[in-house]
Amino acid sequence: MISCESLSKEVSIDSPGLDREVLLALWNQPIQLFRLAALLCESTCGNRVSFVINRNINFTNICVGSCSFCAFRKKDGYVLSEEEILQKVEEAETLGATEICLQGGLLPDMVVEDYCLLLDVIRSHFSRIHLHAFSPMEVWHMARNSGVGIRDALLDLKASGLGSMPGTAAEILVDHVREAICPEKLGSMEWSYVISEAHLLGIPSTSTMLYGHVESLEDRLDHLEVLRRIQERTGGFTEFVLLPFIPGNNPLGIRSKASDLLDHLKMHALSRVALHPLITNIQASWVKLGREAAGACLEWGVNDLGGTLMEENISRSAGSLEGQCLSPEQICEIIEEHGRVAFERTTLYQPVERPIPIWREPHLREG
Repeated sequence: MISCESLSKEVSIDSPGLDREVLLALWNQPIQLFRLAALLCESTCGNRVSFVINRNINFTNICVGSCSFCAFRKKDGYVLSEEEILQKVEEAETLGATEICLQGGLLPDMVVEDYCLLLDVIRSHFSRIHLHAFSPMEVWHMARNSGVGIRDALLDLKASGLGSMPGTAAEILVDHVREAICPEKLGSMEWSYVISEAHLLGIPSTSTMLYGHVESLEDRLDHLEVLRRIQERTGGFTEFVLLPFIPGNNPLGIRSKASDLLDHLKMHALSRVALHPLITNIQASWVKLGREAAGACLEWGVNDLGGTLMEENISRSAGSLEGQCLSPEQICEIIEEHGRVAFERTTLYQPVERPIPIWREPHLREG
C-alpha cells in the first residue's frame, strides 16, 4: 500500500512528477489516489474553486473533417453572419461575460484572413471581451489553406485580438489512437507544435483530453506526459480540462464503453497528481459530466468548474443531458454544496472583483 503522506512529501512544489509505475499503482489504489489529489489541490489552490462567465459561439457546424466521435458536423449546416455573432456577443457582455469562446467546423475554403476578420469584427465592437478562439486544428487548417506557416498565422490572429486558444483537438495525443478515431486530423507532433508556437508568441491556451473511448490507461498517461513536456518548455497552459467522451449520435459510440463515475473521479484525481506542479488548475466539465459528477470531482483534485457557456452545441449534439447554460448562481451553488469558496475569474485565472452577477438565462438562437 502506498503511503499518501509520504507521497505528498515526495510530490513537492519542485517535483519533476511521479514516475509511471507510481501513477499506475495509484490508479489501482483509489483511496490513496483521492487523498493525495485532495492534498495537492489544497496545498496549491486552497479552499477556493473558480469559474468564468463566458459564452460559446460555434460560428459554423459545416466541417470537412471525419472525426468518428463528432455528432456536431453537418454537410449542409449553418454559418453565422457577422450580425448574428455580434448579437450573441452583445447579449453575453450584457450578462457580465468576460470571455467569448469562438470555434467552428472546418469550412473548406476558410483562410487566415477570414478567421482574423471574425476577431476584428468582435474586437471593434466589444474591446473589453477576451477572445478565446480557434483550436490548433483550426490554426493548422487555416495556415494550410492560406499557404503560410503556423507562426505567421498565429501572429496575424494575435494582431487581430486573439487573447488565448482552447487546447481542444488534442483528443488523445497518441498517434495510434488518433489514427483510429480521427485519421484526417493533425497528429500529436503537429498539435504539440502549434500549441507550443502559440505559447512562445505569448498566446496562452488550455489543455484537454478526450477520454473514455478506445484508448488505454497507458495512452492517457502518455497524453499527460506530452502536456507536461510542453508545459516545462513554454509554461503556456492555463489549465487542464478532462472531456469525457459522450457516445450518442456518432460512429465511435458503437465501439466505446462509457466511463462510469469512479473512472471520472479517478481520472481527475490522477491528472492533478500527474501534472503537479506544472499545471495547477484542473477543470471539471459540468456539461459533459453532469452537475452532480462535476461537483463530486471537487472533492478529489479539481479547483475549477469552467464557464457559464450560455450555449453549448457540441456535447448536446452527442446526447449530453445537461442544459446549455449554468448561471453564476447555479455554479456557486454546486461549489458551496461541497464546502468550497466560489469565485469568478478571468480566462487567465485572475480574480474578478465584483459581486456575482444575477441574470436570466440567455436567449438561445438556432446555431
